[in-house]
Amino acid sequence: MGVLTNGLGIPRHIEFFDEDFKNRHPEIVEKRTDSPDKDKEIGDSVSLKPFLSDFFTAHPKLSYKTFLGDSAFDSYDNYSMLKNEFHFERACIPMNARNAKSSNAQFNAHGTPVCPLDGTEFKFLGKSGGKNRSLRFKWVCPKSVRRGSKRICCCETPCTASTYGKCVYTYPDKDFRLYPGIPRDTAHWENLYRHRVVVERTINLMKDTFVLDSRKSFRSVSAKADTYLCAITQLIGVLLADSIHNLSLFKSLRKLVA
Repeated sequence: MGVLTNGLGIPRHIEFFDEDFKNRHPEIVEKRTDSPDKDKEIGDSVSLKPFLSDFFTAHPKLSYKTFLGDSAFDSYDNYSMLKNEFHFERACIPMNARNAKSSNAQFNAHGTPVCPLDGTEFKFLGKSGGKNRSLRFKWVCPKSVRRGSKRICCCETPCTASTYGKCVYTYPDKDFRLYPGIPRDTAHWENLYRHRVVVERTINLMKDTFVLDSRKSFRSVSAKADTYLCAITQLIGVLLADSIHNLSLFKSLRKLVA
């Protein structure tokens, strides 16, 4: 299940990643791995685009400039999609360690990888991709030559133990990942990302206060109905708080009733 809220934690959209969702978006169906944690991470990232597509289709007049998400959404494809397809100006997403592995690659003024020893430009070998993989450009050591069906590095002072030679990938949208409309590791970034906790509080409110975690029926229809009713109750709280001119109480039904 996916829950989208605004900056106040008010639910704006809910999707169940069930068969109906998969039938509407067959492109997200992929082979499972042996790691449940990895599967969850892949599921979060891959489901983002169809989730947002459904949201903006249902609410064509709504427009947001800032996206807040956890590190599970840290993929080059997501940055490109958020910027170019949904027109977000800022994407506040912590970098995931699995995407932060860096090499000792260096670049010239044109963004071309160069040899760390003498500055010679790497050879461009074309685009590299695959299903559910980010578009990337492949570069190889200038002294890597093809011999038969393989490549062999002929460098006298190689900077890698690979017989293939040093290989570097660059990503078209890498700059937006590194500079996503707001400098990373700044007070501005920290203050903005801190608002993301409202999503977790909203989900906890649904699980704990509205006891979704303790429901007796596990039928999908009942689960959907219970979840939608939880979100509707929160929206009613917003309307009540607005009607008594005390919006600070919009997430405290007990105080509203009192």
